[in-house]
Amino acid sequence: MRPKRPSKQATVAHPPTLEEACPSAKDPASVVGPIVSEAACPTLTEPDRTVQPRLSVPNRQHLLSAMTIDELVEADHPARAVWSYVLELDITPLYDRIRARGSLAGRPAIDPRLLVALWLHATLSGFTSARELNDLCVHHDAFRWLAGGVSVNYHTLADCRTDNPEFLEQLLKHSVEVLRRQGLIDLDRVAQDGMRVRASAGAASFRRRQTLEGLLQEAQAEVQRLRQKLAATAIDLAAPQEAAMEATLASSPEPAVTATDLAAPQEVAIDPTPASSPELELELASSPEPSRQQQAAAMRHAEERLERVEEALERMPELEAKIKPNEKKEPRVSTTDPQATVMKMADGGYRPAYNVEYSTTCKGQVIVGVDVVTVGSDQGQLSPMLEQINNRFGQRPQVALVDGGFAKLQDIEKVQEEMNCKVYAPVSKPKKDTVDRHEPKATDSKEVAEWRKRMGTPEAKAIYRQRAATAECVNALARNRGLRQFLVRGLEKVKATATWFAIAHNVARSFALHPQPA
Repeated sequence: MRPKRPSKQATVAHPPTLEEACPSAKDPASVVGPIVSEAACPTLTEPDRTVQPRLSVPNRQHLLSAMTIDELVEADHPARAVWSYVLELDITPLYDRIRARGSLAGRPAIDPRLLVALWLHATLSGFTSARELNDLCVHHDAFRWLAGGVSVNYHTLADCRTDNPEFLEQLLKHSVEVLRRQGLIDLDRVAQDGMRVRASAGAASFRRRQTLEGLLQEAQAEVQRLRQKLAATAIDLAAPQEAAMEATLASSPEPAVTATDLAAPQEVAIDPTPASSPELELELASSPEPSRQQQAAAMRHAEERLERVEEALERMPELEAKIKPNEKKEPRVSTTDPQATVMKMADGGYRPAYNVEYSTTCKGQVIVGVDVVTVGSDQGQLSPMLEQINNRFGQRPQVALVDGGFAKLQDIEKVQEEMNCKVYAPVSKPKKDTVDRHEPKATDSKEVAEWRKRMGTPEAKAIYRQRAATAECVNALARNRGLRQFLVRGLEKVKATATWFAIAHNVARSFALHPQPA
């Protein structure tokens, strides 16, 4: 508790007497004991309230201590570990795209290694927006240290994140191969799971075929109108210059003007205020025309809108084929992100989303496979993922752990027969309690029968427990790092974003499995 302030009513403070300060002095027995002086019980002197108080006020004119950018972060800061990791990467494909070389005109390009380091550290720190990352490079010490005084902008950051799928594939492979060569992980046993991530599209953007056809006509008409307006604007801009040139030639005392004179702009006096009709002046004053930059931006937006509507109509047959004949509902496609699909989320609600599939090694918890699909079910996703891992690393896993959503008998038969990979997935509960779920059925193939028997053994149950500790843990870490809603649109950009999360996760696992030198 704070001490009580002295009373404001007292104007003169009298020092207390010895008896008041030390009540024990009244006791006769204390006379023979040690004498307590008045200095042992000091008192507070009441200040003079008419005098201004002494204060420590802020002075923002003080100079800060001079320091270098390298002193912004500690020696063991995670940003230094990320930069050390990026320095060992081969980013030749990104350097090959740079045109600023030698004496060729153009300003120097931002080092791609810097952009990769910024995105890796941002993803590990839970930042997913390019605009937010651009602001962090100005105000956050760790990102200022990574930038090293280089000015970046959000558009360059966004392009670097989504425009290099081949480089991301190379980076993902490198993050796994480094740990494989050191013997810290292996591809013998993997766990796969999918998670639905919210798409950058609203529920109101989903339209039926009839509505999309009407929007297509409107978008085509808008594009045609803007093209005509741009052409008319170009003519209007050229007309005053031609009129001014004719007026100058007519008023010139010279009998003729040579081609050399016309080519020299300093010898031609152009009238800055060409003649115009009162109707034109009134129209410009009431509704000023947008600039050519604004008209070009409007044209670009109209063309992008037309492209999205066309993509939505192209995807409509795919969704119409999934509707059963007895269902009385019409498919809808989003005009914002045509490739997004309404899926059932973890909370039971239905929202536009993408299904992100990660395949992770049980040893080391390193992501070795990434895929994004536009269906809400995981059935049929195990076989393509195993094939992707085989194409990337030249080795197919021997054991695959999946949940019940992957347990489709045709997939299990294909994976175990053609890919020689054992599947560990829970057997669905039969409708009758008297039926043993692990007992092979008469209609089961050889591979499915082996799977049923295997899942009933204690060894299989012990192995299957690793699935939740591997796949579910990786998905939870991705959620915590910001993989809750995509800020980009389109399947290609969405997959690039999901790959960045996989690479960042593998970098974090590399630090944990093989600590970086200080």
